[in-house]
Amino acid sequence: GDKAFAQFLTDEINEEKKIQKHKSLPKISGGWELEVHGTEAKLVRKIAGEKITVTFNINNSIPPSAEEDTQEQQKPDEQEPELTSTPNFVVEVIKDDTKQSLVLDCHFPEDEIGHEGEEESDIFTIREVSFQPTGEADWKDTNYTLNTDSLDWALYDHLMDFLADRGVDNSFADELIELSTALEHQEYIKFLEDLKSFVKCQ
Repeated sequence: GDKAFAQFLTDEINEEKKIQKHKSLPKISGGWELEVHGTEAKLVRKIAGEKITVTFNINNSIPPSAEEDTQEQQKPDEQEPELTSTPNFVVEVIKDDTKQSLVLDCHFPEDEIGHEGEEESDIFTIREVSFQPTGEADWKDTNYTLNTDSLDWALYDHLMDFLADRGVDNSFADELIELSTALEHQEYIKFLEDLKSFVKCQ
């Protein structure tokens, strides 16, 4: 059984490498620096007196596909629908002269992806906003967290503009999806390779 499993994995790895769009991770325009630790990626950008970091994790970032049922009738030679990774991401804005950072928890609503016609709508939304002590690894649950569900829309718009002024806008979000998808695919191939070595290990 293990031999067949290893052979299957070898074929699968070759297939995945064939469809891999990016051999190296795509860059994000606007002077963002990328750090990757396993499945977590961090983008850092410094502008006048501020440091902006965007963190996301690719785990569980591929939305469940609605085409599950149609998979069955698919002809073998048809391309599978492309998987897109749309991770939640956290934007942290740190001002040089304060001990606090403003943290905005953003996500891609599942129903928004793919509505290219509507120019107006944002492709990501802000879910929560809070202040956290700068540089602390563990954020406190005791800090007030503003949930945007019940938020005055004018305040929400200002928060979106605040992000856009710092380079976090729709085109950034598009590039983030592309980066995350490439990273997810890279990690998936690595996982298959590790699994193959594990299965072959006597």
